[in-house]
Amino acid sequence: MRRRRFGIEGGIIGVVAAAAVSLTAAGILAFVQPGATVKASADTVDPADRAAARRIKVDTSIVHASDRPGRSLNITIDDGPDPVWTPKVLDVLKKHDVKATFCMIGPQAAAHPDLVKRVVAAGHKLCDHTVSHNTGMDHRPESYQAQQILDAQKMIEKAAGGAQVEYYRAPGGAFTPYSRKLAADHGMRPLGWNVDSKDFESGSVERIEATVHGELRNGPTVLFHDGGGDRSRTVASLDRLLPWMKQQGYGFGFPQR
Repeated sequence: MRRRRFGIEGGIIGVVAAAAVSLTAAGILAFVQPGATVKASADTVDPADRAAARRIKVDTSIVHASDRPGRSLNITIDDGPDPVWTPKVLDVLKKHDVKATFCMIGPQAAAHPDLVKRVVAAGHKLCDHTVSHNTGMDHRPESYQAQQILDAQKMIEKAAGGAQVEYYRAPGGAFTPYSRKLAADHGMRPLGWNVDSKDFESGSVERIEATVHGELRNGPTVLFHDGGGDRSRTVASLDRLLPWMKQQGYGFGFPQR
């Protein structure tokens, strides 16, 4: 059974972000005096440095809040991309004009780059959900955590054609202070959830709907899945829940960065 928890703390070893050093070395940006201009030739800039240049400093805390003001929800979709279910989820989101954050497994993204690109082209956001989806990774060495997080980030961004992975969600909520800082240092805000739809458990579409109805008071970030098994109930419940959410006065945004 999957764990659903947050904030499990492990040992802390600081990770030094390399972005500023890389940028300086590439001649893109050092410390610039007010009014000065800095110009770099695209031919001399390493692609990794261009990726670093677009990353913003993000907080290490686990985010739940929406970047959209007012009554807003963040729809998040985990464990894909899946060649059967991800297209169906994307179709439902398009039907109801809702954007979501897709938390992808690295090897799944590498195996289905067409789906990753489709997610990006539709205006959705990308989230790192590790290489192996190990819900016990908070009990593993920091070297293992780093491999799981950073390798998945590379796989997803390569599959996406360079689009940035903006969030990191630990499998089962197995965050540690180290993994949160590592993710943040690489431009990914640690991402939690408030509402677990339980769409991965056995039960009816009506049960999923009832779970979401009952938990929306917990906060704005709602968890669904497009991978890891038969997601027909997820697709059906999204098709019913999204218009219901709109009827309740909710809008839809992305998690804060």
